[in-house]
Amino acid sequence: MTPEVTRTETDGIDYGWVMQVTFVLTIFVGTPVVVLLSVPATLPTWTDRALFAVGIGSMVWFIVAILVFLYARRTHV
Repeated sequence: MTPEVTRTETDGIDYGWVMQVTFVLTIFVGTPVVVLLSVPATLPTWTDRALFAVGIGSMVWFIVAILVFLYARRTHV
């Protein structure tokens, strides 16, 4: 017996979709960006490395979130 799937019709932006796509794209885009930017950086301790990754990752997340939101608003995903 399979569970019943409920569907909703959204008027405007599907914020659940925006959050899911932002999460996935931030991982796929953010990881290589952090790695590439960390190569020339001097990060002697684990604390320095973590703070660097969080700082770059938060900027990537913010940019990706804005771009995904604008895409969803334009296309009514």
